[in-house]
This record gives sequence, structure tokens and C-alpha cells, in this order.
Amino acid sequence: MQRGTHDPSRRTAEVPAYPASAPGPSPASTPSPVSASSASPASASGFVSVSVSARARCVLDSLEHLVSGLGTGILALVALLWLAVTAVACLVGVGLWLLPSALHAVRAVADRERARLSRWGPEVIGPPPLPSGLRAAVTDRAVWREVSWVAVHGVLGTLLGVVGLTLPLNAAHDLSFPLWWYLVPESAATAAVGWWTVRDWPGALLVLPMGVGWLAVILLGMPALARLQAWPGRRLLRPDAGTDLVLRVAELTATRAAALDAHATELRRIERSLHDGTQNRLVAVTVLVGAARRALARDPAVAAAALDRAQDAAEQALAELRAVVRGILPPVLADRSLPDALTALAADCPVPCEIDADVPGRCAASVEATAYFAVAEALTNIARHSGASRATVTVRRRGDRLCLTIRDDGRGGAREAGGPGASSGPGGPGGSGLTGIRRRTEAHDGTMELASPTGGPTTLEVTLPCGS
Repeated sequence: MQRGTHDPSRRTAEVPAYPASAPGPSPASTPSPVSASSASPASASGFVSVSVSARARCVLDSLEHLVSGLGTGILALVALLWLAVTAVACLVGVGLWLLPSALHAVRAVADRERARLSRWGPEVIGPPPLPSGLRAAVTDRAVWREVSWVAVHGVLGTLLGVVGLTLPLNAAHDLSFPLWWYLVPESAATAAVGWWTVRDWPGALLVLPMGVGWLAVILLGMPALARLQAWPGRRLLRPDAGTDLVLRVAELTATRAAALDAHATELRRIERSLHDGTQNRLVAVTVLVGAARRALARDPAVAAAALDRAQDAAEQALAELRAVVRGILPPVLADRSLPDALTALAADCPVPCEIDADVPGRCAASVEATAYFAVAEALTNIARHSGASRATVTVRRRGDRLCLTIRDDGRGGAREAGGPGASSGPGGPGGSGLTGIRRRTEAHDGTMELASPTGGPTTLEVTLPCGS
């Protein structure tokens, strides 16, 4: 891992260097392999505690999904009831007026279920918008699949959600029963299932094994219930065969266009930098050298002054040319690594900036260049528009994705160019800098997300594919 913090009072950022290695525990904290015969009781108990903890997290996740599935199940019941009312109304000739609203209600509930399933596992891609014509909507296969899902999930999903919510309540009731059974009326002193009435301590203690049984059912059966509840949605709400390919082709077409736009924008930027900066400096050098040459014979002092000004202009032109070259591909990025290049950016940023980078190995040069551009543009806009007192850049490699997070504590309100409420936030007036970041990111089939509420803070997240 590499961390760097820059303060404007210091010219360079002091960055303690750590060896770039794959994320994981340090060697000092990694237990050495031991045989079964030499394993200590402490290590065995640690393994058991880790397994129990992992199982507990799995159960809690399953409970969360069952409860959220209960919510969509109730919504599916409402949509199913509205469909039934529409079907009955069709018998008296007024149902056709209600059918579009019923189909839109079914689509809304199905989209919510797709979003829920996508948060839990593989993304479930939705179908195209509903056809405009009533006949086309009624004959659409995706609509019929959604209607089938509403019928199944409205009953099965709601039932499984209720069961998943009831099991922990039953376990808590029976496990704690000996603590409070004598404080309630005799009619209420029963186990969770209410099989018998408890009148003495032996009867109260007999309830405890039932609580243990409920706990075992939760640990063993809760994940299966969650999977069973999600199965109809993954079966019926997925797109038809070929839809994934069509959407992927459309996405690649859009990203190809974005790549061409980003390339053209970059060429215009380089041309503008050379034309407005370096070219003007070189013209000034030519003019000053010519003036010095004409004044050399009659007034050497004037010639010397003109040569000094020409030298200053040449040095400025060289500096601007180096800046253009760094904008194309920084030498430190090619010679060293992405964390080192980002540390150099932090050192030049007027706002105190901390770099937290943990990137084992190198990514493709184009991916690192895009990441560098995103951070450079974000820090530039933070310094110009955000009014922030501190910024943080976090870089992580998670699987085959390079994840960048840029945060600042400025005034917020950043919007992309052309977006609603575009203002002079970290994205600059109109957010053109953010638009450039998005175009470059999408050209690499990546994603960009911006969260910038009014008053701050602003968080920019960029994800780029970098290979496994």
C-alpha cells in the first residue's frame, strides 16, 4: 500500500513506500501451515469462531433478502389484485381503460424486484419499455412473464418472507422463555407454537430445546429460503435469449462513439495547448532574436536585453511543451507506477491531498492513463471550484476492476454539463470536466458515479476494467 499526504507548505509529499503485493494479511499476521496433529486448541477454536461468524453473516444476509422480498411480494399482491380488478372490469367493457395502468404497475414491481436481485447476485437486465399500443403490450412475451412472476411471487414470495421473519421471533421467544414465563398470565405462558401451557419450571425448561431447534432451522434453512424466494424472479424476469447480446452490442456501440469523442477532444486539447501556448512563445522567441540581431551592431545592450527576453520565452515554451507531454502520458506513469504518478499530482495540488493507493502489479497503460486523467481533472476542479480544505484519493484493485474514489469536503453541488442544476462545483461551471471523465471512463467500458449534495461533501467513484 502506498499513502501520501501533501500540504501546500511542503513542496513534495512524503510517501512511505510499501512493497506492492496482493491484498491480504501481512506475513507476520498470517498463520503458518500446521498439520492436524500439531494444531493447537487455540487455533482450532479460532477456526470454529471464524466459521460461526461467516455462517451468522450468511444468515443475516438471507434474513435481509427475505424481508426485502416480503416487501416486493406485498407489492406483487397489490399489482395482482389490480390485474384481477381489471380482468373483471373487462367483462363489463371498461377494463381496457384500466389495462395500461395495470401493466405499468406490474412493470414497476418487476423492475423493483430486478434491482433487488441485482444487489444480491448477478445483474438481472430489464426488457425494453412497454410497447405503446395496447395490442402489442398484451402480446409481448416479457409482459406475460412479468404477470406470471407477479402471481408466483405475490403468493410464494410473501409466504417465504413471512416464514423468514417469523423464525427469528420464534427462536427469541423460546430461548428467552424461562426468563419471563412467570411474569405473564397463564394463558400467555406457552411456547412459540402454543402446543401446551407452562405451569411450572420443568415445563418452562422444556421450551428451551424448541428454541435451540428454531435456531438450528435458522442456521441451516434461512439461506435456502432466500434462494427459493429469489428463484421465480431469476427464472421469469430475466430477458429473453438474445436480449443480452443486443444490449451488449448497443452498449459497445455507445462506448465506441464515446471513445472516438474522447480521442477527438484530446486532440483538440493538445492542439489548443500547442497553439495558444507553445506556438506563441516560439513566435516571441523568433521576434526577439530577430530584434537582437538587428540591434547587435548599433546597440549591444539592447541586443543583450532582447536575447534575455528571448531566453525567458524559450524557457516558458519548453515548460509548456513539457506540460503538454505530461498531459498526454506522464513520464512518471510510464517509468514508475500509478501510485507514484498520483503522488506527484497531490504534490502539485493547491488543496492538501492524501493518496491511499493499494494496486498490486500494473494495469494496461491505457487504463492507468485514464485513471491518471480522472484524478488530475478531479483535483484540478476541486482546487478551482469546490472551496475544499482537504481531498482524499483512494485507489484499489478489486478482482479485475480498478476502483478510484476521490472525495473532498467542499461546498458540493457538482453536476455534469447539461445536467439539471449544473453549477460551479468540483466539476467546474456546467460540469464539463466531469463529462470528460465520464467519456474517457465509458470508452474503457467503465463506470462513473457522482454524489455531490449541496453543502458537500463530494464523492466521485470511477471503476475501470483492468484484467484479472
